This record gives sequence, structure tokens and C-alpha cells, in this order.
Amino acid sequence: MSDLMNLTLKIWRQAGPADKGGFVTYEVSDISPDMSFLEMLDVLNEQLNAKGEEPIAFDSDCREGICGMCGLMISGHAHGPERTTTCQLHMRSFKDGQTITVEPWRANAFPVIKDLVVNRSAFDRIIQAGGYISANTGAAPDAHATPVPKDNADRAFMAAECIGCGACVAACPNASAMLFTASKVVHLGELPQGQPERDARVVAMVNQHDHEGFGGCTNIGECSTACPKGIPQDVISQLNFDLRTAMRHSR
Repeated sequence: MSDLMNLTLKIWRQAGPADKGGFVTYEVSDISPDMSFLEMLDVLNEQLNAKGEEPIAFDSDCREGICGMCGLMISGHAHGPERTTTCQLHMRSFKDGQTITVEPWRANAFPVIKDLVVNRSAFDRIIQAGGYISANTGAAPDAHATPVPKDNADRAFMAAECIGCGACVAACPNASAMLFTASKVVHLGELPQGQPERDARVVAMVNQHDHEGFGGCTNIGECSTACPKGIPQDVISQLNFDLRTAMRHSR
């Protein structure tokens, strides 16, 4: 008995940012459960190319769960039914005959470029606003010249796992990017090298977050639930603490 699946796909098609867009239904057959979700979309695009139809535009790069480019809303879940990136999601997570809805991230700050591709440059501008440390000129310091307590180092590494995929924004009812912003704040705020800009960093990054049009955080928790890297919600608490501290220091 064959394990190959036949699926119905309802995929968002949008020719460009000014186009209204809408769902188009496609049938795909003989899909192996060992395929990744993106490989399944590749199969569909090969079929569309063979028919002379416009292939579906979607983002991907590393296909190893590292770069965060592949974000899709799949049947109402950011990245799909498993806690992983879309490129690492396999078709064995679905059933033969299932109907799957595929959409781009939905947020004002992530305008659609085409089909399933959105513009996430707002994340880049948040990082540019404060995601840096002082660069002192001169010779490089010796390794381990600045000791870092293990708890701080572990928490910095944890926050640094954020790949900027945008699942937190897509999952949040408010389309807030506070989990992303907090990850960047905590990453540098836990390290000695991040202390000179600590106050200015959190203020600048939160201001840029709001300027980009992301919604406010109301601690619903969908962000951390959807995060493929498991960034905990308490990084937002640390961001809020740092923000209050910075505001007191500025008085």
C-alpha cells in the first residue's frame, strides 16, 4: 500500500503589493511524507511551470531551519502544525486527502511583495536602531579577557537563537514584534560588552518597533508558543524592566 498522499492546497496568490489578492485552489498528488513542505511547493511549481502558469512565489534560503526566510501561515498556524520552521516541516505532519491553507504573514508592518513573500525589512531597521555594541579601536582583546558569568552567557546564547522569521508577529493577535525585539535587547544586555549602550539600545529599539507599525504586547503568549527556537516569553519582561530603568536614568 502506497504512503503517497493527495492533497488540496488553498494558496494565497497576490501579483504585487497593490493587488487585492485571493486564494487559489490546487490539487497535488503522489506527495511523499518524507518531503519537506517547501519541497511539496516545489513540486506544485514544477507542475505550474509545465502548464505555462505563473509559479507561486515563496521565500526560502538555507532550508535548514537557520535563516528564518521560509515563514508561512499554514492552516492557521505560523510555520504549520509542528514547532519548527516551514523548511523543516515534513509532509508526514499531514494526512492523505487533507486540505491545507497557505498564507503569507499577516501584519501591517510586513507588507506582501508577491504571493507568499512579505517584506520583513522592519526587523532590519529595529536591529539598526540599537542592535550593536561599542567598537573600540586598537588590538583585539585576548580571549576570555572579560569574564561572563555562565547564567548570563547561557541566557545571551538563548536570546541569540532568534532567527528573525516573524512567526511571533504572525501568531500574535496584535501583530506585535516584542518577542523579536526583546530577544535582540536581551542578547546584548546580558553581556559586559553590551552595557555601554544598554539604556539607549532598549529605548531606540522599542521606539523603532512602534514606528514600524507593530502592535503592542498584551502578554497573550502566542509569540513564544509559535517561536521555532523556543524563545521564552520572559525576555519581554526583561525588555520592560530595561525600558523602565532607562527611563528613570533619563530623568
